[in-house]
Formats: sequence, C-alpha cells, structure tokens
Amino acid sequence: MENCTTADSRMQNAILLFQEIIYIPVFALGIPLNTIAFWVFCWRLKRWTETRVYMINLMVADSFLLFALPFLLYFEKYNHPTDQLCFTVKNIYFTNRPMSILIIMLIAIDRYIAIKFPLQAKILRSPLKSASICGFLWGILILYSSLQSQFSVSSNQHCLEKPSAEPSYSLLFSTVFGYFIPLVIVIFCSVQVIKCLKKKLATSPHETNLIQKAIYIVSVNLCVFIICFSPLYITLLLGFVVDVAGAQALCLKIRASVQICACLANSNCCLDAFCYYFAAKEFQEFPSLFPICISRRSKVNQSQESQPPVEQVMT
Repeated sequence: MENCTTADSRMQNAILLFQEIIYIPVFALGIPLNTIAFWVFCWRLKRWTETRVYMINLMVADSFLLFALPFLLYFEKYNHPTDQLCFTVKNIYFTNRPMSILIIMLIAIDRYIAIKFPLQAKILRSPLKSASICGFLWGILILYSSLQSQFSVSSNQHCLEKPSAEPSYSLLFSTVFGYFIPLVIVIFCSVQVIKCLKKKLATSPHETNLIQKAIYIVSVNLCVFIICFSPLYITLLLGFVVDVAGAQALCLKIRASVQICACLANSNCCLDAFCYYFAAKEFQEFPSLFPICISRRSKVNQSQESQPPVEQVMT
C-alpha cells in the first residue's frame, strides 16, 4: 500500500509558499514581541502572582516554538533527513505547543477559582503552587516527547514525514488529552467566569468598567484559543479516522490540511504576545475585582437567612 507521506509536488510547493507567507511574519513579529513581554513580566512588574508565573512559562513555550519554526520550514523545503538535528527540533516543537495549550488551560482554571471562589482562592492559589504545576508539566511533556521520538524512528524517510500509514494511537492520545480535554476545561472555566462577572452589581462607574474589561479579556483569550488550535486538532482526528479506515485516497488531502492548519496553530505564539498586554493590566485590575466578589458573596451569605432570594429582591 502506498505511503500517505508522498505528496504531489505542485501541492507541496503551494503549501511551502503558504508556510513561508505565514511563518516569516510570525517569526519577525514574535521575536521582538516576546522579548518585550519578557522584559515587562520579569523586570517591570513588582508583585509575583499566579498569572505572572503562568505568563512567563507561556512566553518560554512560545519562544521555543518560534525558534523551531525556521527549522521546520527548512526541513519541509529541502526534505531534510531524520538525524539528530531533526530529533532535537521536533522534540522542542512537540513539547512547547502542547505546553502552550496546557498553560492557557491553567490560566483559565486560575481565573475561575479566583472569580468564582474568592474566599477559598487564598488557600488554593499561590505563585509557588503555580510554579510547581508548570514544572511538573514541563517534565511530563519533555519525557513524553523524547519517548515519542525514540519509538517513531524509521529509516529512509524525511524528517517531517509520517513513519507509516498505520493508525497512530499515541497521536490520538495526544490529541484528546493534549487539546480536546483542555478545550472543554477552558470553555467551561471561561463561560463560568463571564457569567459570574455579568452577575456582579457594580456600585460605581469604575467597577463597571473593570468588570467589562475582565469579560473582554476572558472572551478574547477564549476565541484566540479556539480559532488557532481547533482546526489543527480536528484535522489530526480526521487523519486518525482515515488511517483506521484505510482510505488512502484521502491521505494527501489530510496531510495538506494538517500542514495548513499547523500554520494557524503556530501563529498563536505570536498572537499570545498581544494577550500579554491585557494580562499585564490584569495584575493591576483583577486584584481589585476580588474584593468586589468577596464583598458581594459576603453580603449574600449574611442576608440569605433574613431576606428573600436575590432574584426576588431584584424584581
């Protein structure tokens, strides 16, 4: 059976051109934007918070991903063989893209806890706990990526070619646990945070503006996450189904779709830099939301026994 990795030359040339159009601006913009973000988060901000820890780790993942992009472009264009450089770059790439996804998930969970459970947040959240979680995830992903490289070794193939046309259950595992489960968590946490913030009764124009900004930040981050990563992982899932069904006629189309969708996913390492700006403001603005949430929650708890439900009071 013909391997799915052999592509039509004209289609491949068109994909290479598309990758160059996307990756060159992403790399050119991503380097200065991430450098500025490092400077802001590492030296300009005075207070260490959970969000600051997560954002620094996200910047590290995005920077390594940016570093890998020129090599991926070179490997694809010149059919680079499978050697030590190939293994190194692939390990960097397949470690840092999932890490970016997981950190975005952790940020969503952290916001959910901080806004939904402000009284318990002081116990559940701390910069040290955030750093420990990130360190654990780095270790797991580096180990998993290294094992993947060792078990997927195949002779007489180019660096970025799929080892075989057989279904990859490790890819299925990575797709489900590396994206779709985090996606569900990010959507749930973001929606709950937005609902919670919309229920807040602001007592001043400043509080109203603060809540609107928080809702905007959470909404934008959720949309960027879904738009960037969903096409790639849906396509990877379809590729697994095609491999299981043995539909070799669709293999070239799936591979081309994966390459195109990967460009969109990898551009996230540049788009994240625009979210850094909002996250930097979050350090100054979100903490003042917590007293608002706590005061509202406390007032509700104190009045539940002596007053009718809030819905009746509002009506």
